Amino acid sequence: MATQALSVLYEDNHLLVVNKPAGVLTQGDQTGDEPLVEQGKAYIKKKYNKPGAVFLGVVHRLDRPTSGVIVLARTSKALARLNEQFKQRTVTKQYWALVGKDFNPPSNTLTHWLVRNAAKNKSTAYQKEMPLSKKGVLHFTVKQELEHYLLLEIELETGRHHQIRAQFSALGFPLLGDLKYGAKRSAPHGAIGLHARLLALNHPVTQERMVFEAPPAKQGIWKAVLCD
Repeated sequence: MATQALSVLYEDNHLLVVNKPAGVLTQGDQTGDEPLVEQGKAYIKKKYNKPGAVFLGVVHRLDRPTSGVIVLARTSKALARLNEQFKQRTVTKQYWALVGKDFNPPSNTLTHWLVRNAAKNKSTAYQKEMPLSKKGVLHFTVKQELEHYLLLEIELETGRHHQIRAQFSALGFPLLGDLKYGAKRSAPHGAIGLHARLLALNHPVTQERMVFEAPPAKQGIWKAVLCD
């Protein structure tokens, strides 16, 4: 995949916040494709004419087919402080997801126990506690009705591996385009119906509460989705 121009939402001496496109890795893997973190380093090196290696720490990740807000740390101190916020769950994470229009669960809170299969890079969600499982909880509301799909707004209470994808798949409603979790058809641009819409955290130095929002790209599966 060709490198896309970095969509920067915010930057200062401590943070670089970007809107990651679907199909781009957060960090490098065995494919050798250029990940977002390396694009970020190249951006900083060029913009600020930095000699030598550029530090840019990965605080959290989004799956390759997921788009949305990613926060990267420009110093090791910022990285450590941001990591602690994620560990203490003081970070607010809000997602948009696209599911089939007949989705009609009994509750706006989903609770499952997730078991991760590292070899397959996949998690399975169960209705009851299982060996080696971790509890996953999310809350959602219907934000928009589209012709064939519902746009859901999701807030994670826990942050498990592939949590949203696995939980909706367990209900028989895999996210749009998510072949790994049971969708019948793929979507263009390497996307699935999952977008990290909002991230709120405390600035690692000033402690100011900061809210970062990113619209999904107005293409493919997101073309008909409102962006206000």
